[in-house]
Amino acid sequence: MAENQHHLFHHNKDEVNPIGAEKPVDYRKEEKHKKHLEQTGGLGAAATGVYALHEKHEAKKDPQHAHKHKVEEEIAAAVAVGAGGYAFHEHHGKKDAKKQEEEAHGKQHHHLF
Repeated sequence: MAENQHHLFHHNKDEVNPIGAEKPVDYRKEEKHKKHLEQTGGLGAAATGVYALHEKHEAKKDPQHAHKHKVEEEIAAAVAVGAGGYAFHEHHGKKDAKKQEEEAHGKQHHHLF
């Protein structure tokens, strides 16, 4: 394609070297990004957990709309579990990025067993 044509997806020019080879991965930057996502997932889990507790309280306080509050409580609890799982997933991604960064710089892991 010609250089002046518009593309559906715009790519960052820094991602690819002029030769066309991919840029080497910055594992420290990836580790920091994973840590940020892990913390965001943890905050999401905490926030939705608090909302679930709030809806549980509202179900007791407002008996006319108790069913609605119980449904919202269950939904919030499910979202909290999902956010916690996401944070756990990112935690392991962060550990993998740290391990890859150490291996890239010559530090080896010795497995005894």
